Amino acid sequence: MPAENLAHASNIIFGMNPMCLSTAILIVSYIILFTEKLNRAVVALLGAGVMIFSGILSQETALEGIDFNTLALLIGMMTIVGISEKSGMFQFVAVWAAQKVRANPRGLLIALSAVTAVFSALLDNVTTVLLIVPVTFQITRKLKINPYPFLILEIFASNVGGTATLIGDPPNILIGSALNLSFMDFVKELTPVVFITMLVLILAFDIVWGKHLGTTEKNKQAVMKISAVDTITDWTLLKKSLFVLTAVIIGFMAAEHLHIANGTIAMFGAAVLLLLYTAGNSHGEREHKVEEAFGLVDWTTIFFFAGLFAIVYGLEEAGVLALLGRKFVDITDGSIEKAAMLVVWISAFVSTAIDNIPFVATMIPLIKSMEESMGGREAMMPVWWALSLGACFGGNGSLIAASANVIVAGMAQREGHPISFGRFLIWSLPVMLVSVGIAALYLHVRHFM
Repeated sequence: MPAENLAHASNIIFGMNPMCLSTAILIVSYIILFTEKLNRAVVALLGAGVMIFSGILSQETALEGIDFNTLALLIGMMTIVGISEKSGMFQFVAVWAAQKVRANPRGLLIALSAVTAVFSALLDNVTTVLLIVPVTFQITRKLKINPYPFLILEIFASNVGGTATLIGDPPNILIGSALNLSFMDFVKELTPVVFITMLVLILAFDIVWGKHLGTTEKNKQAVMKISAVDTITDWTLLKKSLFVLTAVIIGFMAAEHLHIANGTIAMFGAAVLLLLYTAGNSHGEREHKVEEAFGLVDWTTIFFFAGLFAIVYGLEEAGVLALLGRKFVDITDGSIEKAAMLVVWISAFVSTAIDNIPFVATMIPLIKSMEESMGGREAMMPVWWALSLGACFGGNGSLIAASANVIVAGMAQREGHPISFGRFLIWSLPVMLVSVGIAALYLHVRHFM
């Protein structure tokens, strides 16, 4: 056992080895998460509690391990998007896009996937599919065409599009907060590969499905008669939401110059929108609206993150991640390129099998432990971008690989168009392999040529 952990080991229950005990807690927690037998927030909080009761962490050190910037960013954006959605703006864009292509099914496939990718980058991929999928069913129902290719491509677009920015996918939020990266850092580094990958996916789906997506002129006219303007349910709220969303995105872009954390910007934006949203209401109505807005926050995810941070910090405190970091350096012979290629593929395949959030949360301190022996933070940036690309693109690998996938499958089931695990796998594995291959090639060209 490393010398720095000897004193700490005396506090461990029954004198157990802290490295073995913390690893066991993590593995058991991950197994339970994978089986989905318990709520994931409950599992994470129980795991964090065991870390404390076993003596690996104290309450104080457990709190030190929680990344409150990440939690603030998530809570702020969930609140802003939840309130904004009430205006109908996102449904308006989807209907507007469908009508811009004259309700042509091939054009619709491209338009809805593009809208999904863009919304996933600027909002988040889970919220995006919740907004876009119902509109997709409405339009495909009027066109009397199979919604399956639209739903599948929207799943892929949500995961790929969300990779482009700091706020698009939880793994990026974790990485960005841990490294203090700006919104523009992600845009500059990842948007090019996301754009290329989306073009390839859209072209492939058009080749395979395009010629089968035929409909009548009468059905097209039914879509053209949908009033996009009528999807806007609150014009005043629309203006307020657009103002705050625009200001927050600009704030993210300027954060590195303002020296203000992204979590602070998101929370302040949420507070401003809450103020505008409730302005002029009576006391009772104002209080009800604020409580309703806070109810839009996915508190299960927030507490899941909090518990997960504590579990991973327990591994870090016990010295497990430092040991794994040294082993990883040995395996890659200290080569940044080997490390980046290994991380992008491992991240993709692991994220295909399990939720990419706990995986990335575990990898962050592990990669940090490697930085000193591999040239420092700047030299290691290709590895960090590899983690982001692998984990986010790996979310396309199976039906359970990302939350957005599960949500779309559930909505499709209720609409009578079930997406089976096996049928999805026929599409998802090739898409994952191609997209990660593009990512690996991009990393090689951008950083190692």
